[in-house]
Amino acid sequence: MTINPELIAGSPSFAALWAAERFAAYACVPLIVKGEVKGVLEVFHRSPRNDDDEWRGFLETLAGQAAIAIDNAQLFKHLQHSNLELSLAYDSTIEGWSRALDLRDRETEGHTLRVTEVTEQLARAVGIGDSAMIHIRRGALLHDIGKMGVPDAILLKPGPLTDVEWETMRRHPQFAHDMLYPIAYLRHALDIPYCHHEKWDGSGYPRGLKGEQIPLAARLFAVVDVWDALRSDRPYRPGWYDDQVREYLRAESGSHFDPHVVDLFIRTSRE
Repeated sequence: MTINPELIAGSPSFAALWAAERFAAYACVPLIVKGEVKGVLEVFHRSPRNDDDEWRGFLETLAGQAAIAIDNAQLFKHLQHSNLELSLAYDSTIEGWSRALDLRDRETEGHTLRVTEVTEQLARAVGIGDSAMIHIRRGALLHDIGKMGVPDAILLKPGPLTDVEWETMRRHPQFAHDMLYPIAYLRHALDIPYCHHEKWDGSGYPRGLKGEQIPLAARLFAVVDVWDALRSDRPYRPGWYDDQVREYLRAESGSHFDPHVVDLFIRTSRE
């Protein structure tokens, strides 16, 4: 089709393009999908054309496919943005829960964020990738969520616990499992809340897992958790010096802790 000269004269920029490129024909089809214009498909020719119905049909079909492709790309982009916002909302909620736990037990205030950061560093040193790191961070933040099920009279008791009270305290990993497992997006983060009190020699709780039966994330976290607890001041004792803590970790290597994790932690903590 030959373009109407009046259209060229009405647009100086279009006229300049038309003259510079020596165009002789032009076709234009709107890109419409779901009743919304997504753009325009333009075809320029440097020689006159007498387009038939078949060519016009092909051009309209091409425009329709292009409109659908653009719409799908926009939908995908919007979906990605929505998923990111949802993920950020999830993580903000988890961090809020962890702060609430710290506020409940003033003795351990700040503990959760410290052990989360150090566990992430140790996990990277092991070679854990970004996708798994999300679950490790969430699990570390929620490692003591099960203590929500422990009565204040036991959790905040200033003196030593009785055997019956210890039995209740040792149930907090199971409480964590029961609280988090029904939440689909947190199910992969359960390794730390559920298993961080298991021991390498099988004497831990709640299930008495042994060696590599214990998930790697829980083995990493267990070392970091004890390290931070021993370094922190408590009403019944002052925090230990770093050398004292390292000696304790070495002494418990192979019984409480995975020996390889202890070696890696001590090596990386000095770098």
